[in-house]
Amino acid sequence: MLMDKTQESVWNNCLKIIKDNVPTISYRTWFEPIIPIKLENNVLTIQVPSPFFYEYLEEQYIDILRKTLRKELGSDAKLEYNVVMENNAFSNAKPVTVKIPANNKSDLKNKPVSVPLNLKENSIKNPFIIPGIKKLHVDPQLNPDYSFSNFVEGECNRLARSAGFAVANNPGGTAFNPLLLYGGSGLGKTHLAQAIGIEVKEKFSEKIVLYVNANKFTTQFVEAVRTENVNDFVHFYQMIDVLILDDVHEFAGKEKTQEIFFQIFNHLHQSKKQLILTSDKPPVELQGLEQRLLSRFKWGLSADLQIPDYETRIAILNKKIYNDGIEMPSDVIEYIASHITNNVRELEGALISLLAQSTLNKKEITLDLAKQMIDKLVKNTKREISIDYIQKVVCDYFSMPVDLLKSKTRKREIVQARQIAMFFAKNLTKSSLATIGSQIGGKDHATVLHACKTVNNLIETDKRFRVYIDEIEKKLKM
Repeated sequence: MLMDKTQESVWNNCLKIIKDNVPTISYRTWFEPIIPIKLENNVLTIQVPSPFFYEYLEEQYIDILRKTLRKELGSDAKLEYNVVMENNAFSNAKPVTVKIPANNKSDLKNKPVSVPLNLKENSIKNPFIIPGIKKLHVDPQLNPDYSFSNFVEGECNRLARSAGFAVANNPGGTAFNPLLLYGGSGLGKTHLAQAIGIEVKEKFSEKIVLYVNANKFTTQFVEAVRTENVNDFVHFYQMIDVLILDDVHEFAGKEKTQEIFFQIFNHLHQSKKQLILTSDKPPVELQGLEQRLLSRFKWGLSADLQIPDYETRIAILNKKIYNDGIEMPSDVIEYIASHITNNVRELEGALISLLAQSTLNKKEITLDLAKQMIDKLVKNTKREISIDYIQKVVCDYFSMPVDLLKSKTRKREIVQARQIAMFFAKNLTKSSLATIGSQIGGKDHATVLHACKTVNNLIETDKRFRVYIDEIEKKLKM
């Protein structure tokens, strides 16, 4: 009987199922810290250590939480989160209870992290390797193949490369701080950013250089909060002389991560340390990031990397062939360069595919072989679907301007179109819920979750609505 159940027994039964359905490391990170604190009227209240923790659970694990809880308590079961931050850097924040499904994002404003600057160097925990490592032994996390010598300069990237080389020769001492490299996927942002780091290490061996992806930075921060090591985390990053942060746009919607990076950024910049950032868009077009952070991105230089022109594509292929010690007819190189035009990654991928075809089938590399392989590759290459493209297709289908979809209006037909756009953005892109919400009407991740649930329900119950979804999906995948 339900009256015999306690919050501990209900939660432990839920955990048995959850443990079998999520990776071990995810279970340890996101479920072991949870404490069941109350069970009343079919409402289970669980305590979590931070707002980010709650948001991540709601975004990634709400389905399995809902199913396991309903299995234990019935279809009317509900879940509440009690966010209590104690004995850590955010101890001044007040506890907050948030119900699921949440309608509004918690507006928690915590005090900045206090960083002890008198910590001994060898007592700082390095989130990349092991606790207690000395700063001189920090692995820069750089790929030696991403050097300046392997980076082909062209009209499409000349400004970015020149600025990068200037920074590498005088890190922290130029006007290019921060240096933000932006452009589409596969255009060489990561290569150039790491090339700067490699050059700095060669010319200034005593400097501490570190490359980290924004997602890895976020994961490290979450773990630091969970284990109450935020001060060590911040102080570690404040020791870096040249910090290379890749894909900074991935911070969109992650308020606590942005807050901690804001403090690290300020310390490094004021200390004349070099910051190198990469992004898919220039600062003015980035959404979901705090204005105070965006304003700092504009302090230095923002340099774009564009789609390489024909001559640059030829040079890239020749460089790759030379480095690999391969001979290839010039007409084959020209054919590849003429037909693979989107980005450097696809260009190099086409070359590798051609070499594989030749080697595995023991065929000579000829123009005919290149045509067969490239034509098939181009035909099978799926166009990347963006959130902007989804909004355009949805608006065209319902004959409404995109600006109306992004507006604050609550008219029923606009709200429904907005929900459909969110539904497709979640299913057809790799963007986070926070990013989707920020780009579609400036909404939060909870609104996107609600929109997807609404669309799924209508698909199951409304035949006419299901036709809308099917027809829009066909247009998106054409």
